[in-house]
Amino acid sequence: MKKFLIMLLAAMMTFSLAACGGGSSGGGESSGGGEASGEPVELDVIICEYGPNTQNWFLGTGMDGSNFVDKFHEANPDVKLNLEVVSWNDVYTVVDTRIANNQAPDILNIDVFANYANDGLLMPVKDYCPEDLYNDFFPQFIEQSVIDGTVWAVPDLASARAMFYNVDMLKEVGVEPPKTWAELKEVSQKIKEHYNGEVYPWGIDMTTDEGQAAFAYYTWGNGGGFVDADGKWAVNSAENTEAIEFALGMINEGLTNPNPATETRYDLQDMFAAGKMAMLIAPNQLPTYVADKGGTINMATAGIPAAEGKTGSSVGVMDRVMAFKDDSAPDQAARNEAIGKFLKFFYDPENYVGWVSMEGFLPAVNSAVEALVASDESFSAWLDVLNTCQFYPTAMAEWDQVKQGVIKVEQDALAGGSVQEGLDALQAELTK
Repeated sequence: MKKFLIMLLAAMMTFSLAACGGGSSGGGESSGGGEASGEPVELDVIICEYGPNTQNWFLGTGMDGSNFVDKFHEANPDVKLNLEVVSWNDVYTVVDTRIANNQAPDILNIDVFANYANDGLLMPVKDYCPEDLYNDFFPQFIEQSVIDGTVWAVPDLASARAMFYNVDMLKEVGVEPPKTWAELKEVSQKIKEHYNGEVYPWGIDMTTDEGQAAFAYYTWGNGGGFVDADGKWAVNSAENTEAIEFALGMINEGLTNPNPATETRYDLQDMFAAGKMAMLIAPNQLPTYVADKGGTINMATAGIPAAEGKTGSSVGVMDRVMAFKDDSAPDQAARNEAIGKFLKFFYDPENYVGWVSMEGFLPAVNSAVEALVASDESFSAWLDVLNTCQFYPTAMAEWDQVKQGVIKVEQDALAGGSVQEGLDALQAELTK
């Protein structure tokens, strides 16, 4: 996979964006000052720093001697980008400070959106996003930025999870990748016996770092989840209890890593890279992670196992691009058109594919997936993952409470507590 990404980048020599932006949300010093005089429309843009290549990709000297901003200006001389790269550690403070000073971003890339939308700071996506681009987004990604029927942001890039397995180990044991929980348990038992306990068959992370992901994998795979069909909290459903008890059974039977309460997914990935774990659920960046660790694992991906008759779901993680209001702009139509040009250029596969590949993410638009599959047919497996992934209900105000709550239930259960009683208590808190 890593070799493929490097070849892809070298071939495309393109640039793209996972953007965060700066402007003004109501009469401050902001973009849009030159529309009426025929000057280019100015858009303040802050780029979130996703990795070591971000700064150079957008502002430095890129692979072909230019960068994203230069290419955008060449293609769109009527729009001027004032672009800044900000680390994820600082971006929340930077944005909040600008909002407080009446200088909110024109365009912002960040993971959250609900507070900005609820405070009346954002423009609806329909006001600036070209229709053909809007229709190119994966619908389930768009749905994560909807409040009261209005879409307030678009996805910029994604990360998803799948089951990775050591091809050589499963072949040596004589088993196929499991699709159901029953098969997972059977395969894990055979691996444990074959390797005399020296290889952990299955990885589980129920740590405070990402225990909510484990809750999602198992409950979604049993027809449950955080909310019911009406979008109401339903953490204590029978399906959820059964799912978590299945995972605990795998742990108690010695079919997993020994300390799920403290071993994070990075610990599991290290075990996998070292040939000490046969199967785990991990993000699409795992091949790069293993290679960076010096691992030479012959690995492949498969769907996440689920209960009999159910469909496994991946956890989708995405960040967003959103546009802030600017009541001081003299020509709102020209400003909205400029934002649309920015998005159109960003998501053009000749730019966007290079960006998501460089930083090891997955695309959020169909056209980019098609370009990736055309270059490497093995990427089609991730198209299936993207089409079936679900997302945490992050737009709901109680999400942080739920996230911490389900992790506590898991950790208490690992120490002998009751899953049902723990989930009942959490549900009671949510419905007070």
